Amino acid sequence: MTLDVPGGTTTVLLGPSGSGKSTLLRLAAGLLALPPGGRLATEDGAKLAGRIAYMAQQDLLAPWADALRNVTFGAHLRGTPPDLGRARALLAQVGLAPTDAAKRPAELSGGMRQRVALARTLMEDRPFVLMDEPFSAVDAPTRHRLQSLSARLLAGRTVLLVTHDPMEALRLAGRIYVLSGSPAAPAAFAPPGGDPPRPAADPALLAAQAALLERLAEAVA
Repeated sequence: MTLDVPGGTTTVLLGPSGSGKSTLLRLAAGLLALPPGGRLATEDGAKLAGRIAYMAQQDLLAPWADALRNVTFGAHLRGTPPDLGRARALLAQVGLAPTDAAKRPAELSGGMRQRVALARTLMEDRPFVLMDEPFSAVDAPTRHRLQSLSARLLAGRTVLLVTHDPMEALRLAGRIYVLSGSPAAPAAFAPPGGDPPRPAADPALLAAQAALLERLAEAVA
């Protein structure tokens, strides 16, 4: 398959379980070896290595570290001094109180943990961001708030997002692909107009949601 991900916007992948959505993200992240003949290319010709931030389905926070250290975990792994001021500012941007910075993951709610994971992703300050169902573990209101938050904080970056939620795709995407078939092939689906995050009550978005659900049902059949 060939997949074109435009720069500076969010591209969303949907499709049945097992269609290869997460595998595509792992290939792009360098976590899996490309198959023979496979190729990743950017318009500027630069390699993707070192230019990607990856946010998985689970928050993957280190249980022994507080929120602040989790946000700066990349710097610790690289052996570089962490920018604690920026980390605290990001925790504030994602809606966590200063006192939350000293809490370990076990002391945080699911939504708060996801906010820490989002702050950690932003802390890496990479032009390419890969997100694999990053908000699937939280309740619907928190998910809605985190969608709006991520759309605002990731504006202008090249984001590839995997989700099973049509509403999430339609609220956040600049481009949508539905994977179907075996081997899977991407079929484009046009999101409604307007800039993300689109309001959930928008009639155009609700109509698009119904059409996208029909498309996904066809992909599973």
